[in-house]
Amino acid sequence: MTTTMQTRTLGSTGPQVSALGLGCMGMSALYGDADRAESIATIHTALEAGVTLLDTGDFYAMGHNELLIGEALRAAPAARREQALTSVKFGALRDPDGGWSGYDGRPAAVRNFAAYSLQRLGTDHIDVYRIARVDPDVPIEETVGAIAELVEKGYVRHIGLSEVGAETIRRAAATAPIADLQIEYSLISRGIEEEILPTTRELGIAVTAYGVLSRGLISGHFARDRRLAANDFRAFSPRFQGDNLQRNLDLVEALRKVAEQKGVSVAQIAIAWVLSQGPRHDTTVVPLVGARRRDRLAEALGALEVTLDVADLAAIEDAVPADAAAGDRYPAAQMAHLDSER
Repeated sequence: MTTTMQTRTLGSTGPQVSALGLGCMGMSALYGDADRAESIATIHTALEAGVTLLDTGDFYAMGHNELLIGEALRAAPAARREQALTSVKFGALRDPDGGWSGYDGRPAAVRNFAAYSLQRLGTDHIDVYRIARVDPDVPIEETVGAIAELVEKGYVRHIGLSEVGAETIRRAAATAPIADLQIEYSLISRGIEEEILPTTRELGIAVTAYGVLSRGLISGHFARDRRLAANDFRAFSPRFQGDNLQRNLDLVEALRKVAEQKGVSVAQIAIAWVLSQGPRHDTTVVPLVGARRRDRLAEALGALEVTLDVADLAAIEDAVPADAAAGDRYPAAQMAHLDSER
């Protein structure tokens, strides 16, 4: 790959990272079966291209994803391995059937989760550590305070947040320095623009945006008649159901026309739009691309070469207006866990 990797700094206190991060969840869980060898090859190719930020969760296939990343890093050249930064979410409670049982943000649980993650990743520290969803029974100050203790001991380098609203961001930032907020942000998921983005800008906190292609929905590759496996999250996601899917794919076709005029792919223009939102909102926004294959990674990296001017941005937002998406981004039970949606 010939793309020259750009860099960003995660907020006023965080590390320097690549302008695009690699979201590794789909290599282990929630999008159907994955190819282990291709996943590891994709991680290696990302590192070779200058991608430094690898995002995971300790609950992705019950530790499988962390083990996969650890394996890939051990097999990578030393220079690439040393440049890699791990961003880890914790707190989700699972059962042997793959079910979800809530979240645990107690300080003792934070330390326990971290100990297991360090072992699975095969490292002596985690670069950015965050609870995946706020535990409603534990004040965010206690959870963040426990991570801050891990920072003091050298087991964690920086503290992050995930899917929290403006008030919770302020409370967390008053407890300890926060590097970034990880949250869904894409052309069809723009709810953070009203309160959350201004709060991160005010407090010097970066945004690492996941779902920039809305789980493949706005990638330009999702077919209307595609059959989803029973172990694929999208089989239950409201945006992929019935009339919602048809309406959302109509938006994609409108976006495709804009992309074709620019001579780029739908995925590239959608990622480029998210990249452009950092400067537009005077904050740092780092998209996490969930590529599971090297060809999809190559396409995503091409977004770094796409420059959008004022006319381009207007055409994109005319094709996909804010709030145009049909359906919530999660099923109702999972939406209830999102502090960011309250």
